[in-house]
Amino acid sequence: MEYLERRVGLVEDRLETVIDGVEPAELSDSLAHVTLAGGKRVRPAVAILACEAFGGDPADAVDFAAGIEFVHNASLVIDDVIDRSEVRRSTPSAWVEFGHGPAMIASDGLLGEAFALFSADDRAMRTVAEAMVELGEGEATELAARPTTEAEYMELARRKTGALFRAAAELGAIAGGAEPAAVDSFGEYAERVGVAFQMRDDVLDATADADDLGKPTGQDAEMDRPSVMRVTSLTPTEIDERAHEQSDRALAALNAADPPETEAIEYLRDLAEFVVVRER
Repeated sequence: MEYLERRVGLVEDRLETVIDGVEPAELSDSLAHVTLAGGKRVRPAVAILACEAFGGDPADAVDFAAGIEFVHNASLVIDDVIDRSEVRRSTPSAWVEFGHGPAMIASDGLLGEAFALFSADDRAMRTVAEAMVELGEGEATELAARPTTEAEYMELARRKTGALFRAAAELGAIAGGAEPAAVDSFGEYAERVGVAFQMRDDVLDATADADDLGKPTGQDAEMDRPSVMRVTSLTPTEIDERAHEQSDRALAALNAADPPETEAIEYLRDLAEFVVVRER
């Protein structure tokens, strides 16, 4: 774990440095509240590992990794407002802590800092812009054109969660100097990991203990959200099996890029297997 912790530590340091430079202090405080309260840092870890998988130095991908974490946290601020969720990562949600207006400004601030980190590379900007289009369409679909079948749910999960995972891997691969075909294979790997992650998240929302999870449970039912358990008649066990299928396909996409056997690749493989058995 020390290997991964060192890399995530680089991202944590970059997040803190960026936030410390934000003005005014009130905005910096709200960004810190949202971003530095914890979190799994899965997306930035994927970016760093993808970069290393192609021979890049972790430092080459730190800005992209921090940027994708800012984008992710900006989306969580909005999610919590929509869902009226009062707790995030065992701390008050931004809108509870600061009010609705400041929370919206915090989300804008996070996106601004993110795109400042991406702005030096045109490919990075295109990658994240495409991901945000997918994310926005996914959020709109959840609110307006709710899925009613398993296939529609899977498309929602791909857009709402898979898109940012894909962007993280593609950003890392770009930073590592990967060829376009390999960038795409890593993107598919991460997108499927993201879908599996979301499916497991839906199961945990319905079955886990809120204290263990670090956020309220039962939110999908309470907010009438189209989780996989509510859209389909699948049992939690069957959903986990579907998530495992996504994990297997993610590993196949990773192998299709024919990366050299490195510690980074081993961690990416481990991630695909972990997201379907996690308890938080």
